[in-house]
Amino acid sequence: MDTQKPRVAIQGIRASFHEEAAFRFFGEDIVTVECNSFKQTFQKLQAREADYVVMAIENSIAGSILPNYSLLLSYNFPVVGEVYLPIQLHLMALPGVKFEDIKTVTSHPIAIRQCDDFFNEYPHLNVVESVDTAACAKRIREEELTDTVAIANSLAAKLYDLEILERRIESNKKNFTRFLILTHHENAKNTTTNKASLCFQVSNEVGSLAKVLNILAEENVNMSKIQSMPVLGKRNEYNFYVDVEWETQANYDKAIRQVLKYTHNFNILGEYKRYVEESSESGSPVSASPKVN
Repeated sequence: MDTQKPRVAIQGIRASFHEEAAFRFFGEDIVTVECNSFKQTFQKLQAREADYVVMAIENSIAGSILPNYSLLLSYNFPVVGEVYLPIQLHLMALPGVKFEDIKTVTSHPIAIRQCDDFFNEYPHLNVVESVDTAACAKRIREEELTDTVAIANSLAAKLYDLEILERRIESNKKNFTRFLILTHHENAKNTTTNKASLCFQVSNEVGSLAKVLNILAEENVNMSKIQSMPVLGKRNEYNFYVDVEWETQANYDKAIRQVLKYTHNFNILGEYKRYVEESSESGSPVSASPKVN
């Protein structure tokens, strides 16, 4: 039996939200492959230097991460799962640093934007954007910065031995990011699926997209997401990225057969088990995604 730990490529470094999402899906017994960009995660997968990619695709506040949709289509690795991660942002510093000593706050620009209420309360703080939340925490530890704090998750505070000065400073406490799990085609061995990510184009005629959506509705297949992006170099042509969910496999199969008649450049980006959201005592969702061994 192959007991090798799965190698999971993430954008960012250890203790980032991407690694937290990876832990939620795979468990913590993984090898994290740190990458400087989302494109590099796919390159690592392509070069067989990683077994899986965990990639953010949308945030409940910031919206869709559009360049990542292009990566899905360009590399054509199958989606085999998803994770919804609650985004909880904390203010952290070296142990012993007091709030009144703080001059600078550093974090990823999206994380900063999600803490507007906090910054409105303390307008004197200098805000510095960086490429990764966890990298900001790591820098504070390595450079022993006593006048700078980071906004990151509790995983970063633990890994880099920082003290949390203020917890949950995000403005919206119901903020979630959706992550997709991708892998090589031979690893895509899901037997039970109830969700799919599709990509297709339709003709530039009245009602073309409506025909596709009506087919889904008639077959009782729920469209949970739709995102359009222009086809590069082609005026008035768009790729439609659609997520669908179903209760009965036969309904989905029938819907796909009919949709093919009204679309072109049709791609199934992945068929997988949808994330199940359950209420916990804290009000945060609990993942029902199986751990991958």
